[in-house]
Formats: sequence, C-alpha cells, structure tokens
Amino acid sequence: MLTREQPVAALEASATSSTLLDIHKIAKSFGKNVVLRGISLQVAEGEFLTILGESGSGKTTLLRIIAGFESATSGELWMGGERLDRLPPYKRRVNTVFQHYALFPHLTVEQNVGYGLRVAKHSASEIDAQVEQALARVKMTAYAKAKPSKISGGQQQRVALARALVKRPQLLLLDEPLSALDANLRRQMQLELKSLQREVGISFVFVTHDQDEAMVMSDRIALLRAGELEQVATPREIYSRPATSYAAQFIGHTNLLRADVRDGVAHCGSLFWTSQLPDGSALLSLRPENIEVAAPSGVPGKVRFRGKLRHKAFHGASELLQIECADGLLFSVRTEARSDWQGELEFEFDPADAFPVRNSEAA
Repeated sequence: MLTREQPVAALEASATSSTLLDIHKIAKSFGKNVVLRGISLQVAEGEFLTILGESGSGKTTLLRIIAGFESATSGELWMGGERLDRLPPYKRRVNTVFQHYALFPHLTVEQNVGYGLRVAKHSASEIDAQVEQALARVKMTAYAKAKPSKISGGQQQRVALARALVKRPQLLLLDEPLSALDANLRRQMQLELKSLQREVGISFVFVTHDQDEAMVMSDRIALLRAGELEQVATPREIYSRPATSYAAQFIGHTNLLRADVRDGVAHCGSLFWTSQLPDGSALLSLRPENIEVAAPSGVPGKVRFRGKLRHKAFHGASELLQIECADGLLFSVRTEARSDWQGELEFEFDPADAFPVRNSEAA
C-alpha cells in the first residue's frame, strides 16, 4: 500500500508495473568519507542491471544497502510499493551471491542449497523438491552429495546461485561472483549466468569492475564514479554514445579529440571538418575501430590523416595501433592483424563517428 511518505519518483515507479526496485536519492557516509552521493535508479522486473565501477566507486556499498547489510545515511528504497529500507535483511525478498560464495564446508551441496529453507522451517518434502529443482537448474544434480572442497570454483559458484534462487527472491544481488574464476571459465559462466537469469525471469543486480563482463551480460549498465552515477544506458548506447569523457574512456578504448568549432568547422590540430556543433571548444570521442585505412582515392566527407606507427598491440584477429601525426596528435586505431604494419600510414574517419562528450576530470 502506498503511503504519503512515498516520494514522487517512487509513486510514478509504482504506477509502472515493470518497475521492481526504486532507489531514491541514496547517500552513504562513513564518518567524513562520503561513499554514495544521492543515487537514484530504477530496476525493472526481469532486468539484468550491472553496476559498473572502479574500486572505491561505491558499487558494493550500494549493493549492501539494497540487501540490508548497510543502512543508508539518507534516501529511500521502494520495492513493490513497500518501503524496503525499513525491513531487516531476512524480511526482504532479496538474496545475495557473494564474491567468495560463503558455502558451509561441512555441509554437502544439497544441504548448502537447502539451508535457508530449513532455517525458515519448510517441510522436509518441500525442501527436497525445491533443492532438487534448484540443482537441476544450475546443472549440479550429480554433485548433490559432494562437499564444497570436492568441486571446482565454477561448480561452487553454481551452488551459491542455487542456494540464492531456491528461496525464490524477487531480486538477486551478485557481488563480483565471477572474479575468482580463471579467464576461460569466467567467460563461460558469463553466458551461463545470463542464460539462467532469462530462464528464472527475476531481476539481477550484478556488481563488477570488469567492463567486458558488463557489456556481455547486461540489459543496462549503471556506471558509478566516486559515488555518483556517470551514465545509465544499454551496453550499446553507453559504448557508442558515451555521456562523458570518463564513460568513453572507462568503457573500451577511445580517442578523445579536443576541437575548436568556428563557423560550422571543427579544427583539431591540423585536421578540420564540417560540424553541426555550436561555436566553441568541443570534446569528441572517436572509437579506434571507426578509423579505417584510407582509400587510395579518398572518400568525400571523410577526415584523412597521415602518421607514423609508434606502437602496435596484437589482439588475435585485430591489432591496436598507436599513430602519431606530424603535429603531435596521437590516434589509437583498431584494425585487422597484419605483419606488415610499419612506417608511415594513412587513415581516415567519418566525422559522424566523432561523438561529442561532456568533459570530466578523469579525461
């Protein structure tokens, strides 16, 4: 039931059935250390939302506040028209998968999964049925009688997921649960976790510092920087249309071009092109893969430049080249891997691929 205490944002959210969780102006300080600064964010039903940020950005603190393990200094949490932040953790329809899984070493896999149901005093037959279903869902039925020490890290992660899902939460929180896995297993589990989320149909809020992980798994990414939201968008949008120079640099590689726009022409070093931007200084994000080897005859409307190869990094099917122009401009160029990249090279890009971003201190 809605109350007069509920904020306007939450009232609007509750009127939209697709909204599950409304985070409203959440702030958190530890003494004089401000960790979160008025975070407002909504999580939709069935959404895979990733909170992405570097160490110290506040992402885990926000997750702990949603779970009830920390109290916010100010702000509100609403879920299903109910004030969530006033409830103790055990009364929230929220479960958490931690970074180190926290499995009980003396219990078997099935006992670990059913632990929460036993504490809640469910019947033995109900526990058996739900544990069996949860283990089947994460493909761990064959290991039901095993102890955690006898299974791999990836299998332990599946058990932790089964234990969290068996109580049928409305929201599952995941605090960097893949960080302890090796690179190949981590990539495999990313796909499995996304597939599992689609199968069970509940909302996941996933915390990570890994940009590639966020891009692969998320419906939306909330990029957190120093306790503030930098941008909230789909992976495709946050990559192709970053809001700030920080977002452009944090998500993948980019070239930040500082241009001066005068009378419809953008000037960047010795380069220039027509522009619809207003007169004045501009900061543009140009992704390395949007720079191509120049066509012999040139392409009308494209910006052409020549530079010397300073460095190249091999990435399998592609290489990342660092090109220095005569005027000192540096460009990163992602192109096909070839053994003959050397000396002076000529490239071009479409001005439309140079996307304007808001300047930020990290740029």
